[in-house]
Amino acid sequence: MTDNAIELEGVSKRYLLGEDHAAGGSLREAISSAVRRRGRSDRQREREEIWSLRDVDLTVATGESLGVVGRNGAGKSTLLKILTRITEPTRGVARTRGRVGALLEVGTGFHPELTGRENVYLNGAILGMSRQQIRQEYDAIVDFSGIERFLDTPVKRYSSGMYLRLAFAVAAHLQADIMVVDEVLAVGDADFQRKCLGKMAEVERTGRTVLFVSHNLDAILRLCPRSIWLEQGRLVAEGPTQDVLDSYLASGVRRTAVSRYTDTADPVALRSVTVLDAAGRASSLLARDQPFFLDVEFEVARPIPGLDLSLIVSNLRGLRVLDEAWSDSAPPDRGQPGRYRARVCIPPLLVTGEYTVGVWMGSAYESLLWQDDALQFRLEGSVQGRPERVLQLHPDWQVDVPERPAVLRG
Repeated sequence: MTDNAIELEGVSKRYLLGEDHAAGGSLREAISSAVRRRGRSDRQREREEIWSLRDVDLTVATGESLGVVGRNGAGKSTLLKILTRITEPTRGVARTRGRVGALLEVGTGFHPELTGRENVYLNGAILGMSRQQIRQEYDAIVDFSGIERFLDTPVKRYSSGMYLRLAFAVAAHLQADIMVVDEVLAVGDADFQRKCLGKMAEVERTGRTVLFVSHNLDAILRLCPRSIWLEQGRLVAEGPTQDVLDSYLASGVRRTAVSRYTDTADPVALRSVTVLDAAGRASSLLARDQPFFLDVEFEVARPIPGLDLSLIVSNLRGLRVLDEAWSDSAPPDRGQPGRYRARVCIPPLLVTGEYTVGVWMGSAYESLLWQDDALQFRLEGSVQGRPERVLQLHPDWQVDVPERPAVLRG
């Protein structure tokens, strides 16, 4: 007997633009749709087809946590809807072994006219649980959700945050063998997100299977040892999560050493942003163990008292690793009209990888300019076996070595 909880063989899903996907369309609607398509060329009909998934082969072992990454429209949500039987594949076979609990986009899975309490029992019944089994988990669900006061209120009156709390609590505590979680954690606050991630890790430790779709790549890295990357409906990478994320992030990088701008200075405008290597040459490929420079040219149209400039360096997971402000060392009369050039030297602190540079200008009273992703560069070199850190500080260590006990000789 197989140990796989999920098996996909050549799964494809096609949608037709303008097609009514709701079940139970009338005969009149079907005839009208057929008449509209008659007389169109094959090329016109072909344009109407959208393949959300194409020839996806995948196995997920029982007890495994699998991350799913990809850009919007890559087919991630379609994959989960096929696994949860919300929709059927156009071609191929999708098998799941065990009960599947789904937490998809907010609005899926609950009946809006029923209360929170009634929806808990409804979801348990759908999973095949008895009323007694649901009752045993009910207190834990209520405690986790934190919305006990509203359980007798119809869920159509819930905020998106309240809905998410109850939906996640139900999905995590009811006895599903496979837990499918789409990008819904973005709705909750930071504390609830941490709580959800902790619960998902706990679910995995109990031997249940987790599929986790998210744009929060750090969360996927923490939770999922293995991941897949979907692009335009195709599975383009599969393997250890760190390797998959590196490939996924690098695919969207268009490195440039110099970015130039022609905006009117009103009241400030960028003219150029440049990254330079240790020798002062413009380059988007830098050595990790050497300092480098960020150079900004900008123009000020009118006096701006207390004008400040910040250069923000972020890694491709969106983590801000440096935020250096001109005001830390700039002359006090900064902000007079004219053309400026500012350069900052960055010591060799960052680890290897891809980085983006953002530029902010303003004062203590107003924000005047924000240029996100002004340029991109890469640091190359050894990570010395520790790719998860974001800074390499090279601190000085002092170690007191214990004295060896004296050896007595007889």
